[in-house]
Amino acid sequence: MLIACLSVMRRAGLVLTLLFLSLPASAQLAAGSMPVKWNEGAEDCQKNPQPPLQVHPYNSQTFILRENPCATYEAPFMYLLLGSRRALLIDTGAVADPHAMPLAQTVQSLVQRAGLPARSLLVVHTHGHLDHRAGDGQFVALPGAEVVGTKLKDVTHRFQFNDWPNGVVQVELGSRTVDVIPTPGHYPSEVSYYDRSTGLFFSGDFLLPGRLLIADAAADLASARRVAQFIAPRPVSYVLGGHIELDRAGHTFLGDHNHPNERPLQLTKQDLMDLPAIVASFNGFYGRSGDYVLENQNRVLMALGTVVIALLVAAGFGLRAYVHRNRRAAR
Repeated sequence: MLIACLSVMRRAGLVLTLLFLSLPASAQLAAGSMPVKWNEGAEDCQKNPQPPLQVHPYNSQTFILRENPCATYEAPFMYLLLGSRRALLIDTGAVADPHAMPLAQTVQSLVQRAGLPARSLLVVHTHGHLDHRAGDGQFVALPGAEVVGTKLKDVTHRFQFNDWPNGVVQVELGSRTVDVIPTPGHYPSEVSYYDRSTGLFFSGDFLLPGRLLIADAAADLASARRVAQFIAPRPVSYVLGGHIELDRAGHTFLGDHNHPNERPLQLTKQDLMDLPAIVASFNGFYGRSGDYVLENQNRVLMALGTVVIALLVAAGFGLRAYVHRNRRAAR
């Protein structure tokens, strides 16, 4: 009996070893350099002109691009991933003018330097807000470059989502696979991207160090749960969003062309895993959870508009009463 048990154990161990060897090891993730000092803009951009675009090579096949706060207070991030056959650009920023923001020229140079033809470029987005797609026009003119639209029908058709927002689809770049995960809530057709090569998760405005603008709380919570389930068994090197909106003291940059003492761009896998609980606590209007400001921007704007109208009405009644008193006093 003992010999039989040992034989079964040996066979089981051999099977487990073969299964283990057949699985992709997280230790094989392509490493990269993340600590970087982002250009912070300036208090007076006219007196202190800034280069419009900063390029950080995470590694030789992965580039992080950031539009300078002096060029646009949104200061969005874009990401270029190079495979052996194709290049993938995630988002095109907030500045359309190629003279003010040479985004396409810069991307084309990086793609060609890698030995890939311009026609290999696929331009996608995290979502359709203008600060993430204003530069699309620069790429439409590139021969063979494909720019995917941001309407829901464009996203579902190009990526072949058959049961939106469920399911995950893949973009193959050649020796590099990128998963596309539906994450609506901030925007109806929003998606996030997971790069299997580096373990980088590109979250756009779905998750970033700053304001989480939630237009549809139910959809956002479902997206957070979907992402947490997807990412739980997978290695994540960093979570990289569309903006940095906080300084290290937790104060937000709103409309500022100067971003001193910014907190790091990168978030962690645990931040993604914690997101469902954070979104579940959202009251549907405004709140704060740790470093995140949760806000339904439309409702906040409506509330502010109501307050402004009420103040104007009150001021009108006050002015009318004042004029009436003066007329009575003049008699």
